[in-house]
Amino acid sequence: VQLVESGGGLVQPGGSLRLSCVTSGFSFGDYTIGWFRQVPGKEREGVASIGTDYLRTYYEESVKGRFTVSSDFAESTVYLQMVSLKPEDTAVYYCAADPVLDPSTVVSGTLKPPYYGMDFWGKGTLVTVSS
Repeated sequence: VQLVESGGGLVQPGGSLRLSCVTSGFSFGDYTIGWFRQVPGKEREGVASIGTDYLRTYYEESVKGRFTVSSDFAESTVYLQMVSLKPEDTAVYYCAADPVLDPSTVVSGTLKPPYYGMDFWGKGTLVTVSS
């Protein structure tokens, strides 16, 4: 099983980035996919998720209206489009997959370490928002 994130980098406040999560080794259509982020010294927080029907999407309150999660079933890839980025969005962003967890739970703030309820994790990509 692999989840590989890419697309992170340095961007100015107000800028945009699109993160990608390419998956392999599991049945993509049967898993909830979540995007999490983590800053040093803090727990990971779920910021966006997409359900197995590719219709239900959920967002953490602070990113609503700025982040959009989508998926490409043919490519087994999930994207996180981020616009109007703020310095407080600076973090390592991870994608994760789970066959059971409801996508709404990803952004509920109730998931705990070490695995935050997710079976599989990528290694993360760093997003830095700074002028």
